[in-house]
Amino acid sequence: MPQIGMWASSQCSCCGDLLRQSVDRRYMLKTASVACAAMMLRPFAACAEVEAEAMVLSCIDPRVQEPIHKYLDERGLMGRYSHFAIAGAAIAVVSPVFFSWHKAFWDNLAFSARVNRITKIIALDHRDCGAAKMAYSDSAVATPAAESKTHQRALSQFRRQVGERQPKLTVETGLMALDGSIEMMG
Repeated sequence: MPQIGMWASSQCSCCGDLLRQSVDRRYMLKTASVACAAMMLRPFAACAEVEAEAMVLSCIDPRVQEPIHKYLDERGLMGRYSHFAIAGAAIAVVSPVFFSWHKAFWDNLAFSARVNRITKIIALDHRDCGAAKMAYSDSAVATPAAESKTHQRALSQFRRQVGERQPKLTVETGLMALDGSIEMMG
């Protein structure tokens, strides 16, 4: 068996005896290959062990982060949901204006359904949303009534699309005011 030169004469007090032993290069390569494979597969194994009750879809708007967190805590969901935040929430998933973003959400939802074994999706849009204005128009959100109607249409379309893609999931949708109150829709 060939020895690895510098290791054979090591004076290390903690592992010198081990390093002075003859080392088979094939054994080292096999061991390194197994260790690398184990490290590469570890993230997938860890994901498979994580279960969540729901996936939450919300907007990236900083004004709604704390109210969403509080709402989920009050529902007893802390540590039991995966979270997907994107500008516009459900609007970003259904509006043609944001078409290039759709795939990222649907792929994440499918992953969460398969790996985290979620049973529901909770989509929370919010009032005074810049993405709603961009996707539909200023007049679509000009009054509280128009804004409600716009979000209601988008959330309805979202529920329909989830039903087509993930029929086993329960879908909850709501419109959050900036004070944290939520009007459930659908």
